[in-house]
Amino acid sequence: MLQDTQNNIIIIGGGPSGLSTALHLAQIAPHLTGRILILEKAHYPRPKLCAGGLTADAEIILQRLGLDVSEVPHVDASAAHLDFAGKGLTISLPKTHALRIIRRNEFDAWLAQKTKDKGIEIREGTTVKNIQPQEDHVDVETDAGTFTAQFVVGADGSNGVTRRCILPNKSIHTARVLEIIAPSQPPPIFQKANGGIEGGREWVAYFDFFPVPLGIAGYTWDFPTQINGEPMRCWGIYDTNVLSYKERPALKEPLAEEMSRHGLDLDQYELKGHPIRWFSPFNQFSVPRVILVGDAAGADGIFGEGISIALGYGLLAAQSIRDAFAHNDFSFRDYRRRILFSPLGQALTIRTGITHILYHLHWAWFQKFFWRVFKPVVVVAAWLFVLNWGKRMK
Repeated sequence: MLQDTQNNIIIIGGGPSGLSTALHLAQIAPHLTGRILILEKAHYPRPKLCAGGLTADAEIILQRLGLDVSEVPHVDASAAHLDFAGKGLTISLPKTHALRIIRRNEFDAWLAQKTKDKGIEIREGTTVKNIQPQEDHVDVETDAGTFTAQFVVGADGSNGVTRRCILPNKSIHTARVLEIIAPSQPPPIFQKANGGIEGGREWVAYFDFFPVPLGIAGYTWDFPTQINGEPMRCWGIYDTNVLSYKERPALKEPLAEEMSRHGLDLDQYELKGHPIRWFSPFNQFSVPRVILVGDAAGADGIFGEGISIALGYGLLAAQSIRDAFAHNDFSFRDYRRRILFSPLGQALTIRTGITHILYHLHWAWFQKFFWRVFKPVVVVAAWLFVLNWGKRMK
């Protein structure tokens, strides 16, 4: 049956990118707030595989929306180590944390509530099955019936139905990820939220690129986190797959090796995996009446970072939607240009280039040089070209 709603802006997916799009629309075009409908297939708080690292860029975007992410249970990493085989460079920021780690079930539920507080409708438990753009509207088929929309925002992730429907024959590049949650070793004195961070390894985030010479174009990670207020560690391994022309080695063994160095047995924990579609400046981000945001558009390639990127896409999408109404033109033909020329798009383009260089030069000697000897240049380049794009977003 046809669902007769007054909402003609349908956002498919209630994760950070979809919620950010709605919140930014409410901020820059408040007259459109009552016309937004978000369709989310699960119910909050829903589980989501994600290491949960929030960069300063994510926090800047949230602050500009008037949101205080410290309301969400979190752990602040005082520093981030980027290593090769246990040695490398350390990134820390004066008088603040280098990385804030949240759990996605808690973060997404918090952001969804902030969205509802703005008067925006979220229909949970609604699965989208098909999307059919027409000349003057879009049909959205769900398990609750068919909705019509003036246009659609696809915020349903790397494997989402939106992209499969509108760009069925476009090639995609996806990374491989495995992750587990383990107890913190050793148990630290835990602080939930706003206090200062003290301690050693338990408060530091680690990235180690030792798997690169093994044919895995990525790294292992070890982050502090919390589950229901209990101190834990999130361990994982990320492979961009840029070496996909070679035989793909299994990810489990290097992760098990890294964990065993710290007295943990991977086989004792539940191992989960998921793909991450990463950004390319040659990606297609829209068709008439449909635009993509978040992982559906493409995440960072170097690290697979997605949360801050998703929040940034939301601002760009909201600006494009505002302009589409102003000009009564829902072709979104300028959306790709808006992305590529934005500080976010420029940072993602640079990151994509670095991804291909860094991981194709996969010899151990080069990785040692890059992370150990070349580190002053790496830090400066990262600060100027890879990070801090959030400050430059209008």
